[in-house]
Amino acid sequence: LAENGPRLLVVAEQAKIFSHRGGNVTLPCKFYHEHTSTAGSGTHKIRVKWTKLTSDYLKEVDVFVAMGHHRKSYGNYQGRVFLRGSSENDASLIITNIILEDYGRYKCEVIEGLEDDTAVVALNLEGVVFPYSPRLGRYNLNFHEAQQACLDQDSVIASFDQLYDAWRSGLDWCNAGWLSDGSVQYPITKPREPCGGKNTVPGVRNYGFWDKEKSRYDVFCFTSNFNGRFYYLIHPTKLTYDEAVQACLKDGAQIAKVGQIFAAWKLLGYDRCDAGWLADGSVRYPISRPRKRCSPNEAAVRFVGFPDKKHKLYGVYCFRAYN
Repeated sequence: LAENGPRLLVVAEQAKIFSHRGGNVTLPCKFYHEHTSTAGSGTHKIRVKWTKLTSDYLKEVDVFVAMGHHRKSYGNYQGRVFLRGSSENDASLIITNIILEDYGRYKCEVIEGLEDDTAVVALNLEGVVFPYSPRLGRYNLNFHEAQQACLDQDSVIASFDQLYDAWRSGLDWCNAGWLSDGSVQYPITKPREPCGGKNTVPGVRNYGFWDKEKSRYDVFCFTSNFNGRFYYLIHPTKLTYDEAVQACLKDGAQIAKVGQIFAAWKLLGYDRCDAGWLADGSVRYPISRPRKRCSPNEAAVRFVGFPDKKHKLYGVYCFRAYN
């Protein structure tokens, strides 16, 4: 069949696109016939289909389909995705109001009659990866609970690529955590005995794939920037957890989530030496400028723990969303 006519070619001008939560992005895709500059033969309608590849590459999720004047988007992409259509051979996809779940690899497929071809584009989001374990302590989450734990903290479970980038940026964490493909891994920049041995090389240690229902680990979450204001609430007294929740509400906000303190610290350079309650019942504080008595050795979100909610007194971090 290919010998009887020009072969259809689908090309992505860029293999990787960068954006952030709340932004708009164009995933490039154009189609041609080999040895010609024409977009199509004119004998068949062109069908354009965009799908998203799952992190384990085992299936594809429908995003958008176009054929002639017909257009259809799927799932949480409805109302947010459109074809750019800058020319008759332009199959580029515009995604608006990007959410954390949009991160990943997308496949552009163009079909004309019996011919078809594909191209893959990766959508990367600017953000921060952070390790998370619940009040119950270390290694208490199965895969599904890990996914929900990240969602509860304004984040999503991180991919291997996101964890790898975080490791390259200096993330060092000895506890193993779930990733979005169902694997369990952890990043080490400073090899030492409890973390694979002091004579090993730095890297992302891989425990492999485990039973998503029965196996229990921590989780690595990923979050991006937010549409709102993160702040430490100036209050005349220290507060119990319930008092902290009410103080934020009285200030027209909500008690901040763990993902929001990490995003404010990493992406906005937020720095505060005061320990404060967060929504999950933990107490933390963000240090961007290490100094005496305030994380002198490293910039980090410092973890105080999960104190007694009824009797321990701390400040509180709040988050007010913009309309």
